[in-house]
This record gives sequence, C-alpha cells and structure tokens, in this order.
Amino acid sequence: MKETQRQIQKEQTRIKILNAAYEEFGKRGIMLTRTSDIAKKAGVSHGTVFAHFKTQEELITAVIEDFEAKMMKRTHELAENCFGVREVLSAHLQGIKEFETFYTRLVIEIRMLPKSSRTTFISLQSGLSFHLSKILNKEIEEHKIVDLPIYFLFNNWNGLINYYLVNGDLFAPGESVIERCGDELLDYFMKLIKDKPL
Repeated sequence: MKETQRQIQKEQTRIKILNAAYEEFGKRGIMLTRTSDIAKKAGVSHGTVFAHFKTQEELITAVIEDFEAKMMKRTHELAENCFGVREVLSAHLQGIKEFETFYTRLVIEIRMLPKSSRTTFISLQSGLSFHLSKILNKEIEEHKIVDLPIYFLFNNWNGLINYYLVNGDLFAPGESVIERCGDELLDYFMKLIKDKPL
C-alpha cells in the first residue's frame, strides 16, 4: 500500500527528532537532555516530540533501538567478509566510530537508564558477541589465539574499548578515541591473546 504524503512527512519528522536526540544525548548526556532541547534542535515544537513519543523514556528507548539497528547493520556489513579476529575487532571499532559520541554516553549512563533501554543495549552486545565468537572459536582451535573462554575474551575487549571511551578526555582530549587509539588498542589486544608456543 502506497504511503500518503502525511505519513511520509510524519516519518520524516520522527527521523529528525531521533537524529536531534542522538546529537543532544551525545553532547549533554542522555539523562540531562530535556525534550525541549531535542525539539529545538529538530526544529519542531515541544508538543510534536510528544506526538511521536509519549514519554521521555519512550524517546530514549526509541533512540537506543534505532542505534542498535544501525550498529548491528553496520557491524554485520563490516564483519561479513572478515576472516580473522583482528578484522572483526577492527569492524567493531569502525561501527563504534560512526556513533562514538552517543555510544560513549550510552556506556557511561547505561545503569541509570530505563530497563527497556538496558535490554536493548545487551542485545547490541550479543550481536557483536555472535560475530566474534565464531571467529574466536576457529582461531582457538587453530592455536592462533589463547584457549580462554569466549565470554572472557569478549568481555576483556569490550571492557578495554569502553574504558578508553569513558576516559576519552585523558586518552584523546577533543578528538575521537577510536581515531586516535583504536589501532594501538587493537595491536595490544591481539598481542595479549596470541597463542604462545609451549
């Protein structure tokens, strides 16, 4: 069924609100951003935000769900042709880099967000885990990397990246942490997990 002009316009307005929310959440913080800030950034009335999202919690969850969909799509695209752990981890970094400011705020504030938002964030992490676990198992069997539980390797990688993002003012003041430190973190992590001959 063909969409009407009004439906198209409504969807475009919703996208404008989501994009404005990404930017404002990244700049001000998710919990500190007011819906009026988002409305102003999107160029819509405050009431229009609530016409699309009944509550602020619903808006936050919608932004995180939209982010999850984009991040998963990007990670799948990048990881599809990867043949090794390093390539999958590099694809993960590239996916984060596209949404770095928002993702960093999400990592910082996740414990304060509504349960539905936390659930969506966990789903996002499991998407990366899916891609990574296949490659990790293969390289463990081939004795290319250390034989440790997959969850331990995944959590160490995730923890390393998140630590650098959360402390970006120390590691890359005023710059992208992924741009400045990504290759170095990848190199060190690969050295840590490389299997050593007995």
